[in-house]
Amino acid sequence: MLAMTANPQLFNMFIEPDELEQLRNNPKLVIVDLCKAKQYAQAHIPGAHFVNYMDIVRIDKPVMGLLPENEDFSALLTSLGIDRQSLIVAYDDEGGGCAARFVWTLHVFGHETAVVLNGGLHSWANEGHPLSNEVPDKPQPSGYQLKKTHHHTATRAFIQTHLDDDKVVLLDARSLAEYTGEKKFAEKAGHIPGAIHYEWTEAMDRSNNLRRLPAETIQQRLDALGITQDKEVVCYCQSHHRSAYSWLVLKSLGYDTVLGYPGSWSEWGNLPDTPVEI
Repeated sequence: MLAMTANPQLFNMFIEPDELEQLRNNPKLVIVDLCKAKQYAQAHIPGAHFVNYMDIVRIDKPVMGLLPENEDFSALLTSLGIDRQSLIVAYDDEGGGCAARFVWTLHVFGHETAVVLNGGLHSWANEGHPLSNEVPDKPQPSGYQLKKTHHHTATRAFIQTHLDDDKVVLLDARSLAEYTGEKKFAEKAGHIPGAIHYEWTEAMDRSNNLRRLPAETIQQRLDALGITQDKEVVCYCQSHHRSAYSWLVLKSLGYDTVLGYPGSWSEWGNLPDTPVEI
């Protein structure tokens, strides 16, 4: 397992740049860069392997952000030299959305020694850590084979059967304009009935290189919204990209049951029989 972070409240879901620096000589460490290709070519963490975000999701238009097929995701991990013992650190340059989606997917596939670099490329570069534009050698293929589990995921059917369940709360991580229906990116506008709006960037500290805000600050806000730790929380956005970060944040706070809805509003908002609230 990855070493506990300096802040025990991070529950191993985030790692700090200084901690990653100390781990860089660990032979089981695999650093995965989910920035844009142009950014990776310009500067990335030394030794990091580039992964295109679109290679970790599946599209079935109009539904976006579905889980990849078993063989496709296994092939990707194999090409990165990842095996059961690998310690995976993912990062991006947007605060953690793409990286969180990769880590969430790994958890769904049963590989849980995977964390996000807190602040991503921003914290790494702005705090004096080395950068490189050299592409590392291709690793030896690992032959790693994984299958999707039912853990960490919620389906449309699950949500529909729990709309009136007081023990289940829906967290909508989209912008307020999307939540209210002012902006429409599907056949229908609005949000899932009863969903609580908590935009994914609310958990980021823009004054501290896009790190996650302190646990107590986030928890106070979530408690005020009714997204409490005694609830089962389903996170969604348009395609479970932004809401993957929300999933990661809640897991880092110690929430027991947090689920991601692959497809999210791109599925719900395009189906004729799903209820909508505006």
